[in-house]
Amino acid sequence: MTKKKLTRGKLLAAAAPLAAVPIVGKLALDGRAEASPHDHSAHGHTRTPTSHVQRAMGHAAMVGDQAPAVGGPNDLDALLYPPPALPYEPGRVREYTLTATDVDLEVAPGVFFPAWVYNGTAPGPVIRATEGDILRVRFSNAGSHPHTIHFHGIHPSKMDGVFEIVEPGGTFTYEFEAQPAGLHLYHCHATPLKKHIHRGLYGAFIIDPKEPRPPAQELVLVMNGFDTDADGGNNFYTVNGRSFYYARYPIRVKRSELVRIYLANLTEFDLINSLHLHADFFRYQPTGTGDYWEYTDTVMQCQGQRGVIEIEFAGTGLHMFHAHQSEFAELGWMGFFDVVD
Repeated sequence: MTKKKLTRGKLLAAAAPLAAVPIVGKLALDGRAEASPHDHSAHGHTRTPTSHVQRAMGHAAMVGDQAPAVGGPNDLDALLYPPPALPYEPGRVREYTLTATDVDLEVAPGVFFPAWVYNGTAPGPVIRATEGDILRVRFSNAGSHPHTIHFHGIHPSKMDGVFEIVEPGGTFTYEFEAQPAGLHLYHCHATPLKKHIHRGLYGAFIIDPKEPRPPAQELVLVMNGFDTDADGGNNFYTVNGRSFYYARYPIRVKRSELVRIYLANLTEFDLINSLHLHADFFRYQPTGTGDYWEYTDTVMQCQGQRGVIEIEFAGTGLHMFHAHQSEFAELGWMGFFDVVD
């Protein structure tokens, strides 16, 4: 028996977020689903929701065990916490290795997405350098399709990731001076571009200014989405690749101490994405450059936009953050800061 498509409309028509979790197994981009060994729907039976999803139904705000998210509490630490900033040092070389592979990512409980990724995750690893560093990125393509890496920023055209197509099994080394300071992106620029980005080939690229920013607890949040039935609309929305993850595992920060958030949007198919913070306001610097800061509690970004948020939380307790497109929040893009003394 062929499974029904996991459509965006069906998800939203359900009584609670992730009502589609009973559909398990690998969800293919052609809209078909392959049954997992524990999936009875392929034999004409309906699989009931898991207990944590049942508990989530009817809750206005899911947090902790109520939130249906994949994995353990430290699974996404490498994506959330960037490498440390280094003071400016003339002539320094910062080296990274990125490998493109094909993997199945579990983006929600029992829901797998056939992804193309850098170093095993979508988004890929955070790349960081200081303005003036020589950035050297060795790229290997262990996937099944041609790929590249295009870095936002200023660099020679021969390092732009447009013409240096790397075939499966091939390698290429990108090398250029890191500039300008700010929050940038990197992503595959092979065609069809929409497909290569949506499948997961992207990540955050931080260039620190020569004059260091004030010390802070630093976090990286990359907004993204997953179209699990190939109908051109996302079924799940996330930050750092897993729906409801930071609702199940709130991000702990300290009251009155500076928190710096690098926020980027790589959501395909939707014109904009957003972040809204409850119970406080923050300062927002577009692209992390210049002298302009906005004071707000909501930021809108189109695809490829990014910026830096700075905040000293005024009070303790759980502070929700989520997309202010309610649909996105209900399909996985929401979480909490746990503010403590």
